[in-house]
Amino acid sequence: GMGLTANIMSLAGIAISIGVLVDGAIIEVENAYKRLQLWDAGGRVGDFHEVRLKALKEVGPSVFFSLLVIAVSFLPIFTLIDQEGRLFKPLAYSKTFAMAIAALLAITLDPAMRMLFTRMDYAHFKPRWLSRVFNAVTVGKYYPEEKHPISKLLFRVYEPVCHLVLRHPKSTIAAACLLMATTIYPFMKLGSEFMPPLHEGSILYMPTTMPGLSVTQAMEQLQKQDEILKSFPEVERVFGKAGRVDSSTDPAPLSMVETTVLLKPESEWRKVERWYSRLPKFLQGPLSHIWPDHISHEDLVAEMDAKMQFAGWTNAWTMPIRNRIDMLSTGIRTPIGVKIMGPDLQEIEKI
Repeated sequence: GMGLTANIMSLAGIAISIGVLVDGAIIEVENAYKRLQLWDAGGRVGDFHEVRLKALKEVGPSVFFSLLVIAVSFLPIFTLIDQEGRLFKPLAYSKTFAMAIAALLAITLDPAMRMLFTRMDYAHFKPRWLSRVFNAVTVGKYYPEEKHPISKLLFRVYEPVCHLVLRHPKSTIAAACLLMATTIYPFMKLGSEFMPPLHEGSILYMPTTMPGLSVTQAMEQLQKQDEILKSFPEVERVFGKAGRVDSSTDPAPLSMVETTVLLKPESEWRKVERWYSRLPKFLQGPLSHIWPDHISHEDLVAEMDAKMQFAGWTNAWTMPIRNRIDMLSTGIRTPIGVKIMGPDLQEIEKI
């Protein structure tokens, strides 16, 4: 095998390609529907199977190569190495394989199933109610595009906008350029990082202080910190650790505390006022998925940091898994680390 596993990145490759996977079949079905409707309105001149085959030949090659182009667009990701390659290659593999299979099915299985199941004539059998249900599901009714109820609704929305744009092309282009210009300032203020933050459902609080802290002082400070953190309604449990085991693999001194804060499900977090809070309930539901109506993870950490200010202590907030990944990727597991980089390996070894 290729050594691939079902992880968050490989599943993300399938997720982002779901919409494109069905595009080929939709285009072929739409063209076949149009051709069959014209064939039916024209008195059904010619062979039924020839009409469907001609409809497939008209769009089949274009659909096949368009899906292949999308699959090929992800090939440069396979040139990534090290951490970037290990992270993004599963996504590229799943996306590329999904698009390649979709392209193959668009010219094999999909046309074969339509040739097998597409019907134009109603079936008649008893009981009649079952016959009507069967015909409604398997045959239906072929509407002209301009008379189809859904198409008529879409035309009413699309045509006025299309006519307006075509009558004022210069104004449309100017408006588009102005809209694009308004994104420059927000784009310049956007932060950048290799990996987006993935909220793990827990927080790792790592405060440090000056060396020389006694065991008694560390215990008292740890209990005080845990008590404050536990007072937040979003916190379920708190586990604090001061000192280290008698092992060379744990470099944490007594002055570095590690506290794991387990959080409750976000549905139980405190609600906050949003701009849509006064809207009807049926509108608040969809909007809450875009702008959550509870306190955000960043605001929660900021509130915790404001209450965890102690003289002589420096706070650091991260997440357990993210912290381990950072330690492994940088190779630094101690409070102080020095990295020396340069073009001459021998000179670096001397330093």
